[in-house]
Amino acid sequence: MTAVLMMASCTRTNPFLAEWDTPYGIPPFDEIQNEDYIPAIQAGIEQQNEEIDSIVSNSEAPTFDNTIVPLELSGNTLAKVSLVLWNVAETDRSDELDSIVEQATPMLTEHENNISFNKKLYDRVAAIYNADQSKLTREQQMVLKKLYDNFIHNGVNLPEDKQNELRKINTEMASKTNKIGNNILAESNAFKDKFGISVSEYPDAMTTTEDRAKREDMFKAYTMRGHNGNENDNRQLILDVMRLRIEKAHLLGYNTPAEYVLEDKMAHDPQTVDAFLADIMKAAVARAKQEITDMQAVMNQDIANGKVAPGTTIQPWDWWYYAEKVRKQKYDLNEDAIKPYFKLENVVKGIFTAAKELYGVNMEEISGVPAYNPDVVTTYKVTDADGELLGIFTTDYLPRDSKRGGAWMNNMREQYFDAQGNDVRPIIVNVGNLADNMNIDQVQTTFHEFGHALHGLLTKCHYKSVSGTNVTHDFVEMFSQFNENWAFQPELLAKYAINDKGEVIPQELVEKIINALKFNQGFITTELCAASILDMKWHELTSIEGIDIDQFEQKVCKEMGLIDEIVPRYRTTYFNHIFSSGYNAQYYCYLWSDVLNQDAFAVFKSSGKVFNPELADKFKKTFLERGGSEEPMVLYQQFTGHTPDNKAFFESRGLIL
Repeated sequence: MTAVLMMASCTRTNPFLAEWDTPYGIPPFDEIQNEDYIPAIQAGIEQQNEEIDSIVSNSEAPTFDNTIVPLELSGNTLAKVSLVLWNVAETDRSDELDSIVEQATPMLTEHENNISFNKKLYDRVAAIYNADQSKLTREQQMVLKKLYDNFIHNGVNLPEDKQNELRKINTEMASKTNKIGNNILAESNAFKDKFGISVSEYPDAMTTTEDRAKREDMFKAYTMRGHNGNENDNRQLILDVMRLRIEKAHLLGYNTPAEYVLEDKMAHDPQTVDAFLADIMKAAVARAKQEITDMQAVMNQDIANGKVAPGTTIQPWDWWYYAEKVRKQKYDLNEDAIKPYFKLENVVKGIFTAAKELYGVNMEEISGVPAYNPDVVTTYKVTDADGELLGIFTTDYLPRDSKRGGAWMNNMREQYFDAQGNDVRPIIVNVGNLADNMNIDQVQTTFHEFGHALHGLLTKCHYKSVSGTNVTHDFVEMFSQFNENWAFQPELLAKYAINDKGEVIPQELVEKIINALKFNQGFITTELCAASILDMKWHELTSIEGIDIDQFEQKVCKEMGLIDEIVPRYRTTYFNHIFSSGYNAQYYCYLWSDVLNQDAFAVFKSSGKVFNPELADKFKKTFLERGGSEEPMVLYQQFTGHTPDNKAFFESRGLIL
């Protein structure tokens, strides 16, 4: 490792290759330079290879303590550099960082392949897995099962020639999915350059722009991202990725990529997901058609007043605009009237207040600590009711051109127990593209991402692979959505929804917000469900021969019963979740998890007190502290006492079963 160390610099030590003498072990961002990443990745790979060699060369019979524990603890340097790199590359993108990621991606993919195909390591794991596990804790059994299943799932038992094919596929896929993500960001920035708004501001702009031609122009530009025949066109890249995913599934003995991906998820198979989505789609479209009738009536008034040409009907670029008009008529709710009460700093106070009242969590802003972008990042020390450290939480909420769209939670350090038995607490970041004065959706987004953060911060596991949010995608979104339930509870609003004059949001507005929460859910659920079905249909293909992206989308949308007035939330060429962010064949997870969420929240509502400290403590101890240390359905039934019921889900969206 000495040679690699020297590569970083002749006069300074690469900060990734030293102990971090910083408050709470926060990455020393003020010391990290772009030139540090690749040497640190190389050193980290070399270090983990040595650690794994030590495990497989152990002459003693394999045990959990001499095989699984050191494997869980291996790769510390690599984890440090990769978690920092991915976070910074998504938030402060530059051409130089893009180049670093492009260089790092095949290196990391090759390293992951080497571990996945390490037969000697697998043999030790398999020996432990197939032996008596009765003396292992349940968490240890889950760690072992996850590790064993991953080896099988990743192709350890394939013959060498097939493994070599799989290596090439994995490397090529990693490169192409990274390129797709970069193209989407470039296209989103081009959209901003043309219209002066970011893609995260698109719904607001479509709601308030009276000029119908401009709305149409914005709609077409937004929905054609990655589809413009320029250097950022994603069509061929997506077909390439789908070809590779299909080849990988076939190599591993599955008919489709969806079968391969879903095998270890709660849903388990494509048939279950398809049936689940079909029921929702039917109800959502029925509701959306009612919403169109209401909007057309308002548009007809504009036609009568000469604002719109005779015979005009609602089109996709009209939806946001006329939905807002209907909302004002039905609920007398103007979002401009509520935004002054939902200043960013107030909403942050709201998420912290809810966490304290529910889980005894204390948030203390700390200054003078390293941050990757000190001008915009805020850092908090998180402690429990007894003052014990839970972790470090950082926020990066406002949009900028270097940041990819959307909102997300990342770990910059996982929670685990180290070799000395110390509980290493996590470092969590929430990233968004929010406004200084938020609308209802942005308030919900802030609570949503903090739900992920709580899942990461409150974890009390021993092993990285199952701590915090290291659970299946169709389980992890339950906890983010569960946290949304508190956003507009009247007793919480009274504590955080306050305008610049110090006035608490009036009860009249609170009632309007609550009444309006089910508004437009036909549209919202339909576009989300349509994107989920589109994702599934891509990943249920057995070949891409003869596939034209536009024709495929049209066919899928027609078969699912999507109406012309709505397009999927994400069309194929800018569907970052499934082509660049690891949610392939899993976008259904948001709806699946919401069924779990609403059913679990019904337990709180039925208690007669949503801020129920006993239930909140049970929720924390059953779910948030345990991560992936038990099967999701076991935990779910421990909390609710029954299997999931979708009744509360449909009621929450105003849909009819």
